[in-house]
Amino acid sequence: MAKTSAVNRNNHRAALAKRDREKRTALKTIIKNRSLPMEERFEASLKLAKLPRNGSQTRVRLRCKISGRPRANYRKFELSRIALRDLASTGQIPGMVKSSW
Repeated sequence: MAKTSAVNRNNHRAALAKRDREKRTALKTIIKNRSLPMEERFEASLKLAKLPRNGSQTRVRLRCKISGRPRANYRKFELSRIALRDLASTGQIPGMVKSSW
């Protein structure tokens, strides 16, 4: 089980990223638009830099929904490999069976 503080920190980052998504995309489109004057683009980059870092989507870590494990996660299930195997072994995931050959 992951530390509760790490899971809570990641949840807080996800909330900030969701809150700031539109503001960040608007500023980024201004920055990338080459037809705008350089001063306006520079002001937009300064505004983007003043936003909190944890509001960026890249700061959010994919964690297991059950254990909070930060590594070896399957995006489709949002579970770690260990939790996925446990649920598949007990038949909790429909259609998934343990392979054997």
